[in-house]
Parts: sequence; structure tokens; C-alpha cells
Amino acid sequence: MTTLDDLQAGRIDPKRITLSCGLTQFPEVLYDYVDTLEFLDLSKNELSCLPEDMYRFSKLKIAFFSQNKFTVFPKQLADCPALTMIGFKSNQLVEFPENSIPENTQWLILTDNRLQKLPRSIGKCKKLQKFVMAGNCITELPDEMRNCTSLELVRISANQLTSIPSWLYQLPRLSWLAFSGNPATFVPSSSTQLPSIDWSRVEIQKQLGEGASGIISQALIDGEKEVAIKIFKGEVTSDGYPQDELATCLSTGLHENIVPLTATISGHSEGKQGIVMELIPAEFKNLGQPPSFDTCTRDVFPADQKFSFAQGVSILNGVLQAAKHLHARGIMHGDLYAHNTLFNEEGKAYFGDFGAATFYDKNSEEASFLERLDVRAFGCLVQDLVSLNHDHEKGNESLIKLYEKCMLEKVMERPSFEEINNLFNDLM
Repeated sequence: MTTLDDLQAGRIDPKRITLSCGLTQFPEVLYDYVDTLEFLDLSKNELSCLPEDMYRFSKLKIAFFSQNKFTVFPKQLADCPALTMIGFKSNQLVEFPENSIPENTQWLILTDNRLQKLPRSIGKCKKLQKFVMAGNCITELPDEMRNCTSLELVRISANQLTSIPSWLYQLPRLSWLAFSGNPATFVPSSSTQLPSIDWSRVEIQKQLGEGASGIISQALIDGEKEVAIKIFKGEVTSDGYPQDELATCLSTGLHENIVPLTATISGHSEGKQGIVMELIPAEFKNLGQPPSFDTCTRDVFPADQKFSFAQGVSILNGVLQAAKHLHARGIMHGDLYAHNTLFNEEGKAYFGDFGAATFYDKNSEEASFLERLDVRAFGCLVQDLVSLNHDHEKGNESLIKLYEKCMLEKVMERPSFEEINNLFNDLM
């Protein structure tokens, strides 16, 4: 961990500085790096304001101030000429002044604050791709946001939105949307009931993975049955409330390309919620890794990752069948990504992680639009696997045509998952 002594002695990377040491004021020593600093992380401190001359950090691209004590979004950031990524997760923001966001912003994180209103000037951010503000108190989105036509990922779950504006569904590049946990969210009349397993019967063996909403572990039930267990963290995440994820999980039903859910957890020692799933064989691994700072909204893959045409088509078909099944049940996944997909060498795929999933009324006007947001995300996955395919040029031509249809800017010109399924029959 970098310290103030490290800064003063110059024992740091002049381009990247992370400092978490109970700061109550912006450290003066940072000004020694105004001409070099590109990445600044001052999360987990006691800061509540920034200096007026932040503009002096002329090369600053990424700035994180999560878990501090800001109550007002600092207008000084608007003057930082190179700033494109800003994070204020888990502060105490209640005020967001007009013209306080740099117009070149691509990635804005405001999860877990107390904002009731967004500035109309956000509509000037034509390059904004990722907008994350689950766990606030906003009641409406400013109409000017319809001008943010580069938006690809939006998280507005766990707010107080009384309606979701139709222009949001029609943004030309929107692919990953979550809006559960709002008054405007559709709630189905019934959900599947599963058996409950008391926590005292569970023996955790090892952690398998961790996401925004919880930790997945391999476990034994009654010392015998091997399972996977997800224990929800119990707080609002970048995707929304854990209880909303649990509700959609319980409504997915059985499908060969979705990890089977077998029970819920009761009597957890810390009062947390949890689910029990079948343990997927160790031969399955993640298809991709989450987006990086450089890719913003697109997954990343190992440099040596390659698939045969048959593998790629099989994986895509598995995800397609799972997505088609979900939309038949009125569930938009909202996070259709390679990093939420498991696969084996034969091309069998399991699709999961319902943290961003949202119920919708299948008979509503917006139903077809919502499906086609997931369709665009599926198009991104098609493009990813085409880029990793190494042995079937002719087949790739068909996949590229499918990708182009999924990516059409006019949302309703994209195919439905049923129509994509018909196209896939010729590739299998």
C-alpha cells in the first residue's frame, strides 16, 4: 500500500497513485505529479471536497473516490481535460450540480449514494458508455440523457423511478441494462418455491468465485452431497439489490444451459440469503474475463485463447437457448457476457449470474425492445467468438452477418431470439 512517505520520497509510479490512509484533505504532495499522473485512486479515505485547481492534473484519465464522505459531486472535475473515468461509489452524495461532469466522460460510477436528481447537463456527455448508479433515490431520468447515444451499459436498479422512459430502450448502442428494484419495475404474480436448507447442514469447502452480489463456494450438504452455494453479500451492489437477483433466480426454471438451482439457504449465521446450485464439473471454465479499463464495456480474453468453429457455434447456441428461455419467462438478463458463461472443450455452455436481471411484462409495449437489448449483447458475444475462431472462414461469414443484424442501431430492426434460433439451425 502506498503511503504519504512513499509519495514524498518519490517511491511510486508517477503515472498511477493509490492512497488510502485516512485522508481528510487532498494531499499537497500530489501536485508534484500534475504533469504525469494518469490514474488516481483515493478510495477509502475521509475526503469531502477537492481543490479548485484540479485542472492542473492535465493527464489524469481515471479518478476513484469511493468510500469517502462527499455529499456534493465536485464541480472541479469538469475542468480536468483528460478525465474519462470517474468513481464515487458508497459516498453520501445528495447533490449533483449542473455542468460538473467532464464532457469526455466514458465511465461514471455513482453506486450507493443518496442522489435524488441527475443534472440535465449529463446529456452533453456524448461519449458516455458506462453509467452505474444503482442504490440511489432518483425518481426520473432527465430527458436530456437521450442525447447520450454512446451508452452501452446502464445500471439504475434500486432507485425510486416511477417510470422508465421509452427513449432509454431505443438508444442505439444500449446492450446491458438493469432497472430492478424500482417502483416502475414489473413484479410477477407468483414465483417458484424451492426447498430450504438450514445453514447448519452446510460445510464450506473452498471458494469458487466472487461477484458484485455474492460469493460462490463449493460445499457439502450433510457431509455428503457436493453442491455450489452462493451467499449474497446483503447490500446494494452495482447491479442492484441481492433480493431482486434471488427473485429472478427462482423464476428461471429448469434449462440445460442454465446452472440448476435446487434450494435456498435459511438460518445463515449472519442472517444472509443464499441459494444452492448443482456443482458444475471442474472441466468447465469461464469463457472470458470482465471488461478492463481500456475496453470499458467489452470482455477480455487470454492472448492465446482460440476456438474451433464447432466449439464457438455450440457455445453461442447454448447461450442463445438460455436467453430465449429467459425471455419466454419475461426476464431480461441485462448482463449477457462471456464472463458470465461457463464452457467445456466440447462446447457445452452454462449461462448464469442474474445480478442484473429484470422482470418485465411480456404483454407490454416495451417487451420487444427489452429483448433486443439482450440481442445486441448477444451480437457482441458473437463478434468475440468470431475473433477467436481459427478454422472456418466460410462459417465466420454467416456469423458476421448475424452479428451485423444484432447490432443494428434501430432497435426493432434487430432479430428476436426466436428468429436468431432459426438462423442458427443452418449453422449447427
